[in-house]
Amino acid sequence: MAQQSGTEDKVIIFDTTLRDGEQSAGAGLTVEEKLRIAHQLNKLGVDVIEAGFAGSSPGDFEAVRRIANEVKGPVITSLARAVKADIDAAGKALEGVENARIHTFLSASDIHLMHQMRKDREAIMDMAVNAVAHAKTYVDDVEFSPMDASRTEPEYLYAMVEAVIKAGATTVNIPDTVGYSTPEEFGALIRGIKENVPNIDEAVISVHCHNDLGMSSANSLAAIENGARQVEGCINGLGERAGNAALEEVIMAIETRPDHYKVDTNINSTEIGNSSRMVSSIFGIPVQANKAIVGQNAFRHSSGIHQDGFLKERTTFEIMEPETVGWRGQAIVLGKLSGRAGLRSRLHELGYDLSDEELANVFTAFKDLADNKREVTDVDLEALMSEQHRFVDTDRTYKVGSVHVVCGNDTEPEAKLTLDCPDGETRTVESKGTGPVDAVCKAIDSVVDLDIELTEFAVSAVTEGIDSLGEVTIRVAKDGSVYSGRGSDSDIVVASAKAYVNAINRLITIGVQDRSASTGAV
Repeated sequence: MAQQSGTEDKVIIFDTTLRDGEQSAGAGLTVEEKLRIAHQLNKLGVDVIEAGFAGSSPGDFEAVRRIANEVKGPVITSLARAVKADIDAAGKALEGVENARIHTFLSASDIHLMHQMRKDREAIMDMAVNAVAHAKTYVDDVEFSPMDASRTEPEYLYAMVEAVIKAGATTVNIPDTVGYSTPEEFGALIRGIKENVPNIDEAVISVHCHNDLGMSSANSLAAIENGARQVEGCINGLGERAGNAALEEVIMAIETRPDHYKVDTNINSTEIGNSSRMVSSIFGIPVQANKAIVGQNAFRHSSGIHQDGFLKERTTFEIMEPETVGWRGQAIVLGKLSGRAGLRSRLHELGYDLSDEELANVFTAFKDLADNKREVTDVDLEALMSEQHRFVDTDRTYKVGSVHVVCGNDTEPEAKLTLDCPDGETRTVESKGTGPVDAVCKAIDSVVDLDIELTEFAVSAVTEGIDSLGEVTIRVAKDGSVYSGRGSDSDIVVASAKAYVNAINRLITIGVQDRSASTGAV
């Protein structure tokens, strides 16, 4: 749990993983996947969840509606452009929900007004005020964002902020939309707003920083130093282009340096690791090994000098205890002789509470894995659970059964596999290819019959040792959209088949939900 800093001055943590995070290239979530992440964000203790952009598609509308009605605790918000149709969609998706917010946004900088909006400042000001007033007819809690605020002429920005607060905005969000600002500049911008907007005490100042120059977390923290009391960001720093401020970095900076920031949060920091791993798994976007707070090397010491100091006194080279962020790097002793009780107990410690039926399904897969490994580690179990959870929410998907390949440097690779199909049939197919993975993918193509292009293929070992569990990430493209899939197995060819099928499943599922290409940007 976040340390108490001796002050009641709270920073509101606003998570936009399900909205801006989904704008990461190649990302795309089903409603059920969004719901799973939202429940985990509730465990983490975030104050606000931006569940989506209700006006962009039926899928996002349904995601906002279900999260708002099923996830109790955080404020649930929907993004909306400063147009009536978007605000109406957000209001309808949030209808009857107690902790509901509409977050409306509009370009403010001259470069946006001239080239994107093609309107003058007066027209934009009227649009902003009208949007907030209309959102206020649906909810009491309205947030307004002047997009590209960091490149907006300050006097115009002050006037816009004052006007939307008069119209009823309870939060004013100051975005560094293109990651252009520096910490000193951005801190001064927040300070200028506090000093030059007469009614600023009637609203919370929020910030939403992008990472194009690698300064999103630093800019967010500089804003806190200068009076901002809400920070928007994503788990693992996901988001448009180079991403948003990584919430885990901002949170742990506040917790680790209470002497400097003198603020507090409501975050349960021990859930940071679980949140990071779930988001990485569902999005299909791995976390870099040296990523601050949540990377697998974040608390590992390699240098002899570092090891010597650490063994004598942990604080010589560690400023945080790994347990405070839910980091796990130690092996567990689970193998082929382990029973259901031992597996259930360890999975419970890892955050998975399974029914008897779910445990039976996982136990079968666990036994298959344990037969090929002397020891099953925590990371093995995470990968196993990720595999078990993929697409259990829909009957419109395919599932890999048996896989058999023949390959070598003196024979043409061949693949034979069984595929469980959405119509309930199990089909056995064969194909040849330039390699075993190519043969497997062509065999799957012969059943699925979709005109798709494989754009990325990556293999990584998620556990240590010669018998390590391998994970494959595959991205496929269709009609200009990219869909990712991940699969794990001790056999890389089998993992490749699973990843390819999961990417196809994601394409099919999101297609059925009729997701449009329209997304929001703040």
